[in-house]
Amino acid sequence: MDSSMIADRRRLRRKVGFWRVIAVLLLLAFGFVAYRFFAEDVGLERPHIAHVTISGLITDDNELLERLGKIEKSDAVKAVVVSISSPGGTTYGGERIFKAIRAIAAKKPVVSDVRTLAASAGYMIATAGDMIIAGDSSITGSIGVIFQYPQVKPLLDKLGVSMEEIKSSPLKAEPSPFHPASEEAKAMINNMIVDSYGWFVDLVADRRKLPREDVLKLADGTIFTGRQALKVKLIDKIGGDDEIRAYLATRNVKKDLPEVDWDKKSTTPFLLAGAASQILTLLGYGDLARSQDLTGILPQKLLLDGLLSVWQVGNDR
Repeated sequence: MDSSMIADRRRLRRKVGFWRVIAVLLLLAFGFVAYRFFAEDVGLERPHIAHVTISGLITDDNELLERLGKIEKSDAVKAVVVSISSPGGTTYGGERIFKAIRAIAAKKPVVSDVRTLAASAGYMIATAGDMIIAGDSSITGSIGVIFQYPQVKPLLDKLGVSMEEIKSSPLKAEPSPFHPASEEAKAMINNMIVDSYGWFVDLVADRRKLPREDVLKLADGTIFTGRQALKVKLIDKIGGDDEIRAYLATRNVKKDLPEVDWDKKSTTPFLLAGAASQILTLLGYGDLARSQDLTGILPQKLLLDGLLSVWQVGNDR
């Protein structure tokens, strides 16, 4: 047997050995992911306090609503803590989440835990809890509704571009970014905002057990720290985990019950890809660890449709 054949055999053995190692590592990674998911599912069957985090811009989130529906139906869930860190979002998205949390509260205690920020639709969601707890420096409030649309006509004029339109009635497709809104269009939009705003004010008045006149004084877009919100009765207590547990004890929820996260899980393929990628990188095969980059190309939902209830720095209306 000449030297070239011996070299070829050695290369073949190395390749076979390499792929055997990869297969074993992938199997171990898959087993780890499966264990993690099954262990969590088993944990959800034991009596516990469910913890849900609502963060970022609020939209019509079907996955979150399905999760809240499962919490409502679960006999193992004895209470719920909803942690909120959000500047708000769509009014409709906040409305749906609010109703889903109220459905849970009809069966078991719910505490709203205001973290850094729970404003506008974020505060709307917070009012769904039986008790609202916030930090001294948490930001909350900003009760109100806003409707915004871009106006690109000045730019088009500079470019020498015009937009012609033929429509069935003057209010069709209004407001338009291609021309200033007519007085009739402004009145239509204003009526829609006033109606939604009135609904928001009534909701806060009902949930906080405050006279509507008092809520109207607070519902001018003003934001409050936790300390300020406590004084005007927009929240119930300043505190954190200890205060939450103390309140739940008054609702016959045992203090020794574990708190289990019901937050959104990553899908198994991405967990598997991440675990395998890290293992390969540690072994020096970083060029093969490209699957880790899959999480970077997932689309983000960037657009909010409809009326907004969102706190914006420098524009608290």
